[in-house]
Amino acid sequence: MRLNLKQLEAFVWVADLQSFRRAAERLNTTQPNISARIAGLEEALGTTLMTRDAGSVRLTGKGQELLTHARRVLNATDALIMAADQKALIEGTLRLGVTEMILHTWLRSYLRRLKEVYPRLTVELTVDFSVNLEKGLAERRLDLALQNEPFSRLATGQHEIGRSPLIWVASPALGLPRVLTTEMLAAHPILTHARDTRLYEETAAHFAARRDLAPRLVPSSTLAACQTMAVDGMGVTALPAAMVSDDIKAGHLAEFTYEWVPEPLHFFARYDADRAPGIVADAASIAVKIGKSYDK
Repeated sequence: MRLNLKQLEAFVWVADLQSFRRAAERLNTTQPNISARIAGLEEALGTTLMTRDAGSVRLTGKGQELLTHARRVLNATDALIMAADQKALIEGTLRLGVTEMILHTWLRSYLRRLKEVYPRLTVELTVDFSVNLEKGLAERRLDLALQNEPFSRLATGQHEIGRSPLIWVASPALGLPRVLTTEMLAAHPILTHARDTRLYEETAAHFAARRDLAPRLVPSSTLAACQTMAVDGMGVTALPAAMVSDDIKAGHLAEFTYEWVPEPLHFFARYDADRAPGIVADAASIAVKIGKSYDK
């Protein structure tokens, strides 16, 4: 019996995820299919690669030794396709995680470009807070995360996309002057991101220094909610300039100058360079190009 790439792919994903069920979900197949592929690979190689006990999966000594070789074969196959400039042959699923700011700016352009380069690739999209994307990346529920700092975990693959500055905006209907004082800001609800985000913490820390004022911070789970509420005249907010540029041009929002602005959002394309297939690294590079061109 001869081995094949699907068997090697199943072996690598079961080893990485330590679960036949999760490997089946990752490869868009059934758990019996994964089991059959592993059994066929073990028969072809004449050895036991892994053992299952009470729901857990453990590699044997031989399995641990052959895992590196299996990964090399899959990577070499990707490299062959890339070298032949036949990316249209690559199929599968890219589990992509992005933050909300990217969703509302250049994600559409990025997905279009991915479709052009990899027409047979399916993208499974997750939009979440950066901290949750980082966790998903560490647990291999995501292949690639386009996210902003800070990070609590290292990523062996990390490419800088750029910084997105924030600006203060509000509806022109509020009649605010172009230059704001702290007292003027505190007189209106300050719309900001959710409580467990850096943007909220920075904003809260800034206004906490003024004990003589009682600013009203209004956190929202999405930046888009802050944007919508600001357009409706429900408060003042600091948002990424890229998100609100169209509203400013249309006259729905106006930009204001204030002595302090939250730190820019610093974005990176992050992935597991040691275990991810070559397509993930290429998808990260495409994200960097699209993100930088959008800023320009």
